[in-house]
Amino acid sequence: QVQLVESGGGLVQAGGSLRLSCTASGRTYSINYVAWFLQAPGKEREFVARISWVGGRTDYTDSVKGRFTISRDNAKNTVYLQMNNLTPEDTAVYYCAVQAGTSPTWDYWGKGTLVTVSS
Repeated sequence: QVQLVESGGGLVQAGGSLRLSCTASGRTYSINYVAWFLQAPGKEREFVARISWVGGRTDYTDSVKGRFTISRDNAKNTVYLQMNNLTPEDTAVYYCAVQAGTSPTWDYWGKGTLVTVSS
């Protein structure tokens, strides 16, 4: 089991920045990837970015490339999402998720943190 806790959400004006954190506990040794997803009001949850736990390889959805940066601090079991140049369209609940062990799916999820971007 892996437990995840997100933090760092809040209210920010368009053009501003926020840094989200996702701290993992439990069987962190089994983590392969950590990802961020977002769910905007009335919409499906969608992928934002992911990072490999070993090696730090990153992938992003096109809409955040050049604005968001995912990073990790393995010593702190924490993954960050630095979000710059935010727009109202980025308003959503942001979740972190983990792919662990031999499972190909995102089996562990945090409860989410709300990001609201005002115009």
